[in-house]
Amino acid sequence: MSIEQAYNFRRVSDSVATSGRVEPEQLAELRAEGIEVVINLLPDSSTYAVAGERQIVEGQGIEYLYLPVDFAAPGVEDYEQFGNLMAQAGERNLLIHCAANYRVSAFYSRYAIATGRWSAAEADDFMLSIWQPAEYEPWPQWLAAVMSQPSP
Repeated sequence: MSIEQAYNFRRVSDSVATSGRVEPEQLAELRAEGIEVVINLLPDSSTYAVAGERQIVEGQGIEYLYLPVDFAAPGVEDYEQFGNLMAQAGERNLLIHCAANYRVSAFYSRYAIATGRWSAAEADDFMLSIWQPAEYEPWPQWLAAVMSQPSP
C-alpha cells in the first residue's frame, strides 16, 4: 500500500510530502518509497496514532522526529519547534503527517511562506484544499499569531 494512498496525501515537492494518518502497512514501506525523514505531529495519545510508529520507521533506518501538537491548543512554540525540525530534515526526502493533514498543512503552509517557498496565496490554496481552519477554534488565532513571528 503506497504512501500516496494515505489520508489527505499531498506531494508538496520532489522531496516533501504531507498526509494525514499513515497506516502501519504504509509506514513499513516508507524506505522503499525513498522517505528518509518522518515528522509526526500527531500525539501518541490520539485514537488515530499508530502503535509502535517510531519503531516501524526507525527500524528502516529512517529518522523519526516527533512533535505532538494538541489540535485544540496549538502553540506558537510548536511552530518554532517545527521550524527546527524542518532545518534538521534539511533537503532529505521527508514525510510530515498527523491525523488528517490539518495540523501539518497549517504548519507547513506557514513555514513555506516564512522561508520564501510559497506566496501567501499558494500557501492558503494548499491548506484550504485540505480543510477550513476558520471552522476550528483556535486555528484562526494560531495562524495570525504565527504570521506575526519572525521567519524560522
